[in-house]
Formats: sequence, structure tokens, C-alpha cells
Amino acid sequence: MPSASDGPVQAAPALPLLGCDFSSSPSKRKTIVNAWGSLVAGVLRLDRLERFDNLADWASGLRQSHWFGAFDLPFGLPRELVRTLGWPLDWQGCMDHYASLSRSDIRDAFAAFCNARPVGSKFVHRATDGPAGSSPSMKWVNPPVAFMLHAGVPLLRGTQAHFPGLQPPQLNAQRVALEAYPGLLARELLGNRSYKSDTAAKQTPERLIARKDLIHALELGQTRLHLRLRLSHAQRDSLADDASGDALDAVLCLVQAAWGQLRYQAGDPLCGLPPDLDPLEGWILSA
Repeated sequence: MPSASDGPVQAAPALPLLGCDFSSSPSKRKTIVNAWGSLVAGVLRLDRLERFDNLADWASGLRQSHWFGAFDLPFGLPRELVRTLGWPLDWQGCMDHYASLSRSDIRDAFAAFCNARPVGSKFVHRATDGPAGSSPSMKWVNPPVAFMLHAGVPLLRGTQAHFPGLQPPQLNAQRVALEAYPGLLARELLGNRSYKSDTAAKQTPERLIARKDLIHALELGQTRLHLRLRLSHAQRDSLADDASGDALDAVLCLVQAAWGQLRYQAGDPLCGLPPDLDPLEGWILSA
């Protein structure tokens, strides 16, 4: 398997931290949430939250600032899928081809791939999905992560962001984009307890308690990433009151971004990603 790293790279200055809960079809009801933060004496401070109800404004905002970001959307497709479909086997070529397709093209191609496979193994996974516990990036429903990749990665590439592990190491990148998954940390702290729902009838007191427990554990630094989150009283209440969990998911991505930046600052060009990751598939930060 080709390596994504060509050796040590001088660390870049610290950039503003960003965690993003992404939607491929944002609206006023279901926004994209950006959580901005900074590391102060080893403590992660939440500076502000931003919400966007359309992709154009979100991308425009990213182009106007510098950041070290962790985004809740897949950055790559399973190698087996790409090889079977005859698409380019390098990440840039694959993403160029993927961006040229419509959502219906993607759905038809992936459905045909699944239909040719035996029951029980319709979807194929990336290597990162096992340790991260994430959905296969080729899934087009529940959740439609294939469309999240299709919507988000071209916009991130349009910001001239650097993608560690998927591109050659880059010195002093002004924008760094890493794939995150909030469920990774949430499960570590809550187990199988649910803390969010977009359905009003499922926004129960039990889920509110779970969100408060999750926030408290993040403030105490109880994840294996050993980062303590600093919140104001108003921020704590706002995160708990967001029954959709979108703001809290953005903050979970922010924690992963901070962990990656610390490794980048220590001279790791892969920001903590495994050195033998597949540079076509990518890897979820901290998995």
C-alpha cells in the first residue's frame, strides 16, 4: 500500500481551530454548524458557533479565513468500490471524477454495485470504518454520507485547503482539512445512550440528560484524547438545549481538531493519522 507521508515536515504556526457538523442539503431547519476554538495552556476554549443554511455561504466563509479544521463528512471512498467501478485510483483524480457526477449518477452506480453483491455484504467499508464505528462512505441513505462527500469535499478543495494523508505533506498550510466523526467520542463517553434527534417526538428528557453528561465529561477531559473543554455558562446551556445535537457534534469535531493540531505542532505532518493509511480512502482523525 502506498504511503501518504514522505517524512518529517516542519510544523506550522497554530491556526484557529474549527469543528464542523456538516449537511449536504442545509436549510434554516437543518443548518451546518461551525464551532471555532483555540488552545490556551492545553485547554480547548470554545470561542463561538456559526450556523449556515446554504452551502455557498459556508464555503465563502471558509475561504475568507485560515483554519485547522475537522469536518464530519467522509473524504474518500472504499478502494474496492473505486476499483470495481473503474474510477481513478488516485485521490485527486477520483474526487475530480466524483464531483463531475450528479447525485442520481452516484446513486445508480452504487446501487448497481450493491445489487451485484451477496445479501449481508452489500456495502463495502473503508479501513477506517472499523475502528471509528462509522457508516460506509458509499451509503446514500440513512445517513446520506455519499452525498455529504459529494457536496463537501469539492467546496473544501476550493478553499485551497491541505488534506493530510490524501496529499503530499505541505509546509505551513493556511487551511488544513481533516475528516472527523463525532460519534467516535460520543460513544466513548456515553456508550449506546442516544443524545440527539431531529424528530421532535424523540427529543426526550433522557436525551437531554445524555447531552449534559457528554458536555460535563468533555469539560473534565475524560476522553482518551485528554483535552479539557472550556465553556461559558451560556455556551453550556446552548449546547444542552440544542436537541438536534448539531452544535454538540460540531464541538466534538473541534476536540478532534485540537488533538490533530497538537500532533501537527509536534512535527507530525499526518496530524496523528496512521502512517500506513490508504491515501485513496483517507482516515478519520483520532480513530
